[in-house]
Amino acid sequence: QVQLVESGGGLVQAGGSLRLSCAASGRTFSNYAMGWFRQAPGKEREFVAGIRCCGGSTYYSDSVKARFTISRDNAKNTVYLQINSLKPEDTAVYYCAANFLGAGSTSRHVYDYWGQGTQVTVSS
Repeated sequence: QVQLVESGGGLVQAGGSLRLSCAASGRTFSNYAMGWFRQAPGKEREFVAGIRCCGGSTYYSDSVKARFTISRDNAKNTVYLQINSLKPEDTAVYYCAANFLGAGSTSRHVYDYWGQGTQVTVSS
């Protein structure tokens, strides 16, 4: 079992930046592939970024890869999402997710654990 707690969301103007954090507790964090997803009102939850457990290779959705950066600090049991050049269409609840001993995936169905989400609102 692992517990995930996101933080760092808020209200920001278009063009600004945010760094989201996801703190994990429980089983060995380094064994988890981690992902960030987001869900806007009335829309399905969508993948934005992932980082694999071993080696830490990263992958992104095409819509965000130029502006989002995912990273992890296994010593702090934390995964981060740096978001630059924010746009109003980035407004959503952002969730982190963990996939135990998995390779990670863009599919939300693969992930075993989820945080409660953090709201990001971008004003124009």
